[in-house]
Amino acid sequence: MRVWRKHGLGNMALNVKELLERRLPAEIVGVLKEAGEEANETGSEAYLVGGVVRDLFLGRGNVDLDVVVEGDAIGLAKRLAERYKVRLVSHSRFGTAKLRFATFSLDIATARTETYSHPGALPAVKPGTIVDDLKRRDFSINAMAVCLMPGRFGGLFDPLGGKEDMDNGLVRVLHDRSFVDDATRILRGIRYEQRLGFRFEENTERLLRRDVKMLHTISGDRLRHELERTLEEEEPERALRRADELGVLQELYLALKGDGWLAKVYRRARRGGRKPLASLYLCLLCYQLSEQEAAGLLEHLNFPARARRAVLDTVRLKKEVNKLASADIKPSAVYELLHTYDNVAIEANLLAGGSPLAKRHLQLYLSKLRYVRTLLDGVDLAALGIAVGPAIGEALNALRAARLDGEVKTRRDEVEFIRSRFLSQD
Repeated sequence: MRVWRKHGLGNMALNVKELLERRLPAEIVGVLKEAGEEANETGSEAYLVGGVVRDLFLGRGNVDLDVVVEGDAIGLAKRLAERYKVRLVSHSRFGTAKLRFATFSLDIATARTETYSHPGALPAVKPGTIVDDLKRRDFSINAMAVCLMPGRFGGLFDPLGGKEDMDNGLVRVLHDRSFVDDATRILRGIRYEQRLGFRFEENTERLLRRDVKMLHTISGDRLRHELERTLEEEEPERALRRADELGVLQELYLALKGDGWLAKVYRRARRGGRKPLASLYLCLLCYQLSEQEAAGLLEHLNFPARARRAVLDTVRLKKEVNKLASADIKPSAVYELLHTYDNVAIEANLLAGGSPLAKRHLQLYLSKLRYVRTLLDGVDLAALGIAVGPAIGEALNALRAARLDGEVKTRRDEVEFIRSRFLSQD
């Protein structure tokens, strides 16, 4: 008896073949059909799973493709790689493989079941059925599968009620220990709720509030990853505000706030239809922290050096920016104050507020002053007679200040400036 009959897949109530063909590019649909046919040849079963199934119903673009196989996933991946002449990366230890096509990638994994040795631990996995594989997922809306097998292509397998929850706009966990086993699901659930315009199912929100302190069982690296994913959302302030309301943000780091001020500056950052870098959102999230608090957050979540510099520069510049609130300050002085700070930190301070004059000078630096270069370089200065060494740097700095302030404009002006300022004694 075929495996699918054991799962009650013989009479799938809903077939989404037409939806697949309407919402996904023809190339992808062709690959999925081929995956089902190849699996059928070896007596395996293949299913499209995960967020792409959810987004099919929601009409959201998603070509992040995951296929689960009851059988030899790597063997199937190798046959598809040969068939389409695409790059294959496989991990035999985990029974997973990735195929990289020109416009999309396809992850193929062996169906598996999971157990957690203790809260927050990474799960131990072993081969399982498609039912096992769906049961291990975070929320019901992510626990639907589409059959790829010939004759049943497009059949929806939904043993956990994900389609009904989606129709009702609900985010629901699959069991009462879900957040205990893996508290990162708290942050993911908030993202889904806010991104999709859904709400937590009543019992799920109760469990979340009960288990919010389980975030302390998760490593800083994993928490940082979830925060970074949140900052990559189209409107991250929605998830951050919800996380604040649920007490999640404070468990992530006590001093964080997802308030109305943050929402306002995030919207300001998107003015003109631009999509800000996640690093800018991070700097704005940390803007209201003290330097000590910001350093604590960066340490707790193990942020890399580039992000650390941007965040710490943001809160340090906040204390200096009032020096720019003068109509008489020269462009060279603006440059001198700002050029050692990370540009993202400067933009964060521009967005966060301050006096109109200070903001004007921050904008001037970002749009113009940081790009100003002298026409002469160190080689030219040495040829003019400046001693090689620190004197070259001193002369170049003075020359750049003169150019910033409009005292020199042409190459000849720069030569005369150097001769009069540094070589006149000769």
